[in-house]
Parts: sequence; structure tokens; C-alpha cells
Amino acid sequence: MSDDVDARGGTAFGLMPDEPRQGGYGPRTTAAWSRKPYRHPAAGWGAAKSVGQVLLREREPIAGSGAMLIMNHGVSGYDCPGCAWPDDPGNLRLDICENGIKHVTWEMTHKRVDRQFFASHTVAELSSWTDFDLEDQGRLTEPMSYDAASDRYVPISWDDAFALIGEELQGLASPDEASFYTSGRLSNEATFLYQLMVREYGTNNLPDCSNMCHEASGRALKASLATGKGTADLRDWDECDALFVLGVNAASNAPRMLTALSDAVRRGAQVVHVNPLVEVGATRTIVPHDFVDMALFKSTATSTMNLQVRLGGDLALIRGMAKVVFEAAEADPTVLDTAFLRAYTNGLEDYRALVEATPWAELVRQSGLSEERIRESAAVYLGSERTVISWCLGVSQHEHGVDTVREIVNLLLLRGNIGRPGTGPSPVRGHSNVQGNRTCGIDHRPPAWTDRLAEVCRIDPPRHPGLDTVKTIRGMHDGTVKVFVGMGGNFVLAAPDTAYTAEALSRCRLTVQVSTKLNRSHLVHGEKALILPCLGRTERDQQQAGPQGVTVEDAMSMVHLSVGRKRPASAYLRSEPAIIAGIAKATLPASQTPWDDYIADYDRIRDVMAQVLPGFEGFNDLIRNRHGFRIPQPARERVFETESGQAEFSHAPLPDVIPASAETLVLQTMRSHDQWNTTIYSSNDRYRGVKNLRELIFLHEEDMRSRGIAEGDLVDIRSTSKDGSTRVVRSFRAVPYDLPQGCAAGYMPELNVLIGHADFSAQSDQPLMKSIQVTVTRSAARAA
Repeated sequence: MSDDVDARGGTAFGLMPDEPRQGGYGPRTTAAWSRKPYRHPAAGWGAAKSVGQVLLREREPIAGSGAMLIMNHGVSGYDCPGCAWPDDPGNLRLDICENGIKHVTWEMTHKRVDRQFFASHTVAELSSWTDFDLEDQGRLTEPMSYDAASDRYVPISWDDAFALIGEELQGLASPDEASFYTSGRLSNEATFLYQLMVREYGTNNLPDCSNMCHEASGRALKASLATGKGTADLRDWDECDALFVLGVNAASNAPRMLTALSDAVRRGAQVVHVNPLVEVGATRTIVPHDFVDMALFKSTATSTMNLQVRLGGDLALIRGMAKVVFEAAEADPTVLDTAFLRAYTNGLEDYRALVEATPWAELVRQSGLSEERIRESAAVYLGSERTVISWCLGVSQHEHGVDTVREIVNLLLLRGNIGRPGTGPSPVRGHSNVQGNRTCGIDHRPPAWTDRLAEVCRIDPPRHPGLDTVKTIRGMHDGTVKVFVGMGGNFVLAAPDTAYTAEALSRCRLTVQVSTKLNRSHLVHGEKALILPCLGRTERDQQQAGPQGVTVEDAMSMVHLSVGRKRPASAYLRSEPAIIAGIAKATLPASQTPWDDYIADYDRIRDVMAQVLPGFEGFNDLIRNRHGFRIPQPARERVFETESGQAEFSHAPLPDVIPASAETLVLQTMRSHDQWNTTIYSSNDRYRGVKNLRELIFLHEEDMRSRGIAEGDLVDIRSTSKDGSTRVVRSFRAVPYDLPQGCAAGYMPELNVLIGHADFSAQSDQPLMKSIQVTVTRSAARAA
């Protein structure tokens, strides 16, 4: 169609050529692709075999194996740079998972990207490489600056790099013409310094990966409970009678969760998974550190019920469960925790009226589940004295994500499932310190402790809101944002509307990427561009006062120390705090902040954090406890610091998640199993039975049949944006899969191109990565 937007973008903006690639952004492959159901438990020997292959491929069998023994171990080890699942509070010797080992080994690789590499390859040439090939070149070794004349990155000293950044930032008409992005792996100490530098500079333009993933959860929990985090911790998971897990693929996204799920089933708890796809992690597992089970090939169930909800239908399911609770309360008023509701909540009667007025027919239609199935799930809730409800991106990345999370809180409130053991809301965070980033100041809105920051650090921070991720992309595109600094991550592939985002970055005067490995965002650059290589989580951070440790906060508000021990990949690498301090000194020559003192000894950073951040009093002492400490939460103690002083029921209308046309499907993007965020390890997806294929779309068999599409056919996928523009990707493989009719799924970042820059939630500003309306038609050339 002539009106279609060129979705992939091509090499004009540093992206790969606009051509079909069976392996997508992963390894190029022409090997035969296949898809067959995976019949084995999650983890177990399949994971062990995968780990062994990774260790051998990266030639790190000894160092990699040694790293496993100290991963996620209190003050004596380092925190996994992968997911944010809590560390085991017991004496578990191997608190590890397949994807965590892959992530660490990928970082510990012997391969190097040095000045000789960049001298041998132009940016135009590298733009034609797959993203797997870029990262597979190894660790970055020294600062590099883009040279437009040769189209190559060339070496630059650290001092000159900092001077260039300082010159550009000082030359802007306003600090708001720069934006400072953060991925979720930045430590708490680096996070605090980063926001301090940015706010002392004079802007709140602090977008982060949470804007794309978890923003809806934070906004909803704040509105309901006055906390942006879940209140449950791992002990609550161990003590609950019922555990509901919504929109989570545990085996790939938080594999160590499998232990908690299997333990819950073993002790008799009900574990209900709600997901359009029944993932392997929601069936059974063999936990690798259970050596007897491994030896005997003995698996344990990870669920007692699976509900295949329609994409976006979670709110309808939860409201249906609440409807059953109110019905039961008519016969038995003790079903409701009346004392709790009277003392601690506001808005119950309006919520009751809303639920009772919602017809069953509409709940069934919007959820995609029968009334019987909804009632079965409600019976589990009613039969539980202590309930935890957990969720992830399958809930948050929708137009109505905030409303859905608030509906989850509504259901928990009805039976007093907040603020007592074995209960509470429990969002599953993704990247290792994404929650700590927000706690320690990465927020485009001024934090509640801004005045305290001003007083302690003797700066005058801005009080006006800054730009989030979506608004930063728009600002770069229209020219109002001229400098982009990326502290970790692969921004161009993580963001929606890949071509638009790439074009936006290319319009900047300066782009700066702080990274460990080469990625696509280094090739999508401004007029001037810098690559600044940093230490990895596993590496020794030697400063003036000696080896340094940093802290991270997990998904359940536990903060613990992480100390790398491996020799750095290059003598020229600097820690993230040191890089931030270098930028700060060059940009703010009159600053009274003692940047050098902070870098000499990170305890000094923590001393300041203890004065500024609520709950961090005595920070340096607390993190030297064996398992760190949990940040206090008033809501966990049933103290709700909302305007009313009570937990707030929400009263959102039931959203219509069904497209107007029967020809339109709702598509969600997701990761394959052999992938972590935008890092792709292979073109396989073991748990979904896919091999040698990433450019695919999973479809219900009836949706394929009605469109004349056979398994393996090449199809074109066309999306329509909120602004009316259309985008298309061509020659993707159609693969049948067990998911609700009318729903489809495919991999990110390959399908991020279908999400227009206007396609974000009005509630959260999150890109709509789980609710893309598409049409699917056979390509002109049909597969044999």
C-alpha cells in the first residue's frame, strides 16, 4: 500500500536493510526452521544443557562456573545483572537461573571491540550487521568518538570526551534541551549521582526504561495505596494460600520465580496463571539446585489453574471475580473484611455499585473467558485466607494498564489482602535495578524528596516536570531536544516506532551512549557521538579508597550489596559513577558538589543518600548485613498516605478491548526465551518450540484458516496507529499457536516497528506493546 510507513527504516538511520531476515535481529540463518510443542518441564536439564553450550561458546567454562557460585550472594558476591527477582533469603548455594548465567557469560566474554575493530569497519557497514553480530563482537575497551569524514568511530581520551559533553551541554539555550536516559541496570549509587548531576544542571528530563514497561504499575499503586511498589515480599509468597500470576512468563523473564511457584504448589497453595499463552513456566519445572529432582528427572507443578485471557482482558476477569465476591457476601457478610474496609479504605460502595452494574455477558466477552471459568478463579480467591496477586508487562502495556492494576488492588482490598503476612500486590520488575532507579531519583517528575535534596546537596533543583521516554523521542524528532545521553541499554531497539526513534536520534547535535558492548544505538547517532565503555557488574571497581561495591533494589524492595571480582575487560574502563562524575565536572565547572570525593569512596555517596532518601537512614551499615535490608513502606503497615489517608478504591469503566472489525487482530510483542531485553542470544525459542526463526507471528488456527493462511506461509502484518498512519512488515512466517482467537503474538524488537509514535497510553504514557491492532494477509510470495 502506498500509504504505509516504511516500518523498518533501513540503513539511512543506522538500522538494518529493509529486507526479510529469518533470524530477525538475531544470528543470520538459512537453516530449516521448525516449530513443535515443548514437552519437557521448565528449567531442568534443558536449561543445564543451554548453559553449558553458552559457557563453551564464550570460552568461559571455568570463570563462568566460578561466577555462578557467588552470584546473588549477599555481601560476598555480585548481583545478577539480569532480572530483579529477589535473592533467596536462606542458605541457597546456587541462587541462579539459565538466563542469568547467559547474561553474565555474555558480559564476561573474552572477545573485545577495540580501536582496530572500529578502524576496520565504517558505521554504514556495521549498520548492515544483525544485532546479535554487533553484541557478539565482545566488550568495548576505550572511549570512542564518531568521525563524520571517515564514517568511523575513532579513539578519544576520557578528558576530551567529557570536555565535548560539557561544551555541548553548556552551549544549549536551556537545560531542557538535553535528555538523560537510564536503563534498569544502573546501580543505586550511580543512579543517585546521575539524577543529582541532571538536576543540578537544571532539568528533570530523566526518561527511563520504566516509562516503557512499569509506569502503569507505579502510577496505579500510588493512586490506590500511596506507594509506587508492591507491598509483598518473598516471605509473603512463601506464606500465601493463593497466588495469582497475571501477564508473566516466569521461565524466561524471571526464571528464579519457578522455585517460589513450585514451592507454593508443593505446600498446597493454589497457583493461578493468567496469560493468553500457556507458557511452559506455568505448567511444571525441575529447579536446577534441587539436585535429587534433577538426578531423578522429577518435575513439580508450577500451577493449579491456567486461564487464557484475551489480550487486555485482565480487568474484566478481575472485575468478574469481584462480582462473585460481592455475590457471596450477600449470603455471608464475613466474606468481606468489613473491619479492614471500614477502617482503612475509601470508595467501597461506589465500587460495589459499579461491579454489580457490570453485566456478566460483557465480562465474558471482554475477558475471553466463560462465566464458569471466572467463577472458578473467584472460588480460589474466596477459599484463600492469604492471597498475593502478581503481574508484569502483560498487564501494564495496555491503554488501560493503570485501571487494571488498580482493579487488582480493589480485589485485594475486599478481603483485607494488604498489610498482613502472605498477602499483597506484587509486580514483577524486569531489569535488575529498574525499581532502584526510580527509588533513587530517576523520574521525570520531581521526587517527593526534592526539597531534601536541595538542602543536603546545596543545589536548586528544577520543580517542573521533565520529559519521559515518549516525549523525549518526540522532542528529538522536532528539534527541541538536542543532546541525548543514554546510561546503558539499547534505546533505539527498546523504544517503539523504530524508524521514527532512529530518525529522532539522528537529528541530535550529540548522542552519548554508556555501554559495555556494541549495539544498534551506537550506529544510530547524532551529528556528534560518543561511546563510553563502563565496567560490568561482575568486574572489580578499584577506586582511591580500595575496591568498591554498589547496591541494587530488587522487585520486592530489598536492597543489597554487589561486589564485582573479575579483572576488568580493559584498563581503560571506568565505573558508571566515575563516568557520571566526569560528565558533571566538565558540565558544571562551578559545582560545589564533591564529585571526586564521591568517586574515591562510594560510602560517601551512600552517606548523602542516607540523608536524602526516606528509608535509607544508616545506609552504609544496613547494606553490610548479610541479606541487606528492606526499604520501609507505610502501606505495608496499613498506613496509606493518600489524600484521604485511606486505601482508595478505583471506579474505572470496563474497557472495550475487542477491535471494531473482525478482520483486525490484537498483537502483543514479547521476548523469546533465548533473549534478554534487546540482547538476542540465538534465533531459537526453546520453550515455545521454535528453532531458527524470529520473524514470525503466532496465530490461532481458526484465525489462520479464515484468512487462508497455512502453517509456514509468509504473511504481511499491517498496523494502524492512533494518528491514522499505517505500518507494515512483510514476509513473516505464520505459526499456529494455542492462544485466544482474535489474538496474536510475536517478538520484540522485530515487531516494535509496528507501534507508532502516537501509540501510547493516555493513562501511563507507556507504548502499547501488548495491544497493537493489526491485519494479517498472505504475502505475494507463498512459502513452499
